[in-house]
Amino acid sequence: MTRSPRLHLAAFMRPVSLHTGAWRYPGAYPDANFNFGHLKRFAQTLERARFDAFFMADHLAVLNMPLAALKRSHTVTSFEPFTLLSALSAVTERLGLVATASTTFDAPYHIARRFASLDHLSGGRAGWNVVTTSNPDAALNFGLDEHVEHDERYRRAREFFDVVTGLWDSWADDAFVRDVESGLYVDPERLHVLDHRGEHLRVRGPLNIARPVQGWPLIVQAGSSEAGKQVAAETADAVFTAPRTLADGKRFYADVKARLEPLGRRREHLKILPGAFVVVGDSLDEAQHKRALLDTFVHPDSGVASLSIALGHDVSSFDLDAPLPEIPETNASRSSRERVVDLAREEGLTVRQLAQRVGGYSGLEMVGTPATIADQMEQWLVEEGADGFNVMFPYLPGGLDDFADKVVPELQRRGIFRREYEGATLREHFGLPRPENRFFGPAAPRG
Repeated sequence: MTRSPRLHLAAFMRPVSLHTGAWRYPGAYPDANFNFGHLKRFAQTLERARFDAFFMADHLAVLNMPLAALKRSHTVTSFEPFTLLSALSAVTERLGLVATASTTFDAPYHIARRFASLDHLSGGRAGWNVVTTSNPDAALNFGLDEHVEHDERYRRAREFFDVVTGLWDSWADDAFVRDVESGLYVDPERLHVLDHRGEHLRVRGPLNIARPVQGWPLIVQAGSSEAGKQVAAETADAVFTAPRTLADGKRFYADVKARLEPLGRRREHLKILPGAFVVVGDSLDEAQHKRALLDTFVHPDSGVASLSIALGHDVSSFDLDAPLPEIPETNASRSSRERVVDLAREEGLTVRQLAQRVGGYSGLEMVGTPATIADQMEQWLVEEGADGFNVMFPYLPGGLDDFADKVVPELQRRGIFRREYEGATLREHFGLPRPENRFFGPAAPRG
């Protein structure tokens, strides 16, 4: 008997909602970004709802927006991901903890060590969201006068991944003998020195921490460009993507999954998780009212700034009541730019209307009752548009509580979402194997 597909759910946090008006919504916590008590509550609610993971977005600069917009958005600043997720690991037991870390502006040794540490601290619940960093202002914080070219960032990212995973494999799983009688703490024959010398990176190794609990923490990749999709097929365990329709989702799903077999990978070993902005109501009218009310809290300054970031181009001088003009390509995220341009063209939006949508959320949204939202999620799962979703909550805590208390029970009733965790590690949540050590293979038996 073939088992029906099971949905995976991660929570996309920044570290709260990415909607620029969320902090102003009635009942929301305006200070949640820097209030650990609130963030602890969110994580524990996600764990109670049996989510796979808390997915922490991040930026390496204050978002490139003018002061008029900067002063109105809660999304421009947040805790450093490793610090926050390490703290959350102590107040949760099963929830996965996915941190964003850049391959463009950090060193592989740092990344390998931090994720290995988080994986040990959490008992095997760490995940790495591999990003190349699209914000050009980040370059100015790391000694560069201009951003690294898009395709160059992806070539470095591919090499960076090989170095990090090689460092995680520095020690065999059975390297730490800790034999008190003989005085042998570690077997030097079970240590590998990487000594990597590549186009972009030179790293000797070995890593000065034991191999992670999961072998490798879960690898998440978020690019939707051609380069991004290929890197995902080669390296990722899960892909965060942003289709606006089921048809778009099915095309992306089929494209990425088709790249796996030539690489010797199984389709079920890469999970596709579209972002979904979910607003829950006891009726459709109530849900739509919540969505409309939320969007009234998007200040025009924030909307224009958010649109500029998405397009990688300053739109503040555009005629706000005219259609979006042609936008030249930049070194910012290509997939983000194309998504927003397509939205403007398909719906005939003016720049003002587009800014209002992007300042709120312009991607895939599910606005309705628990049953209709479950219907949509089940359709995406069954028709192979997704293996699950990166859920975005409209405001917190209310939007999260609505999903946990109303939508999750409906998904469980249909048998497409877990009632209890079946494993302890994040890889086990996703049904993924533990990678063998490339230098040593399985642990050698002793005795």
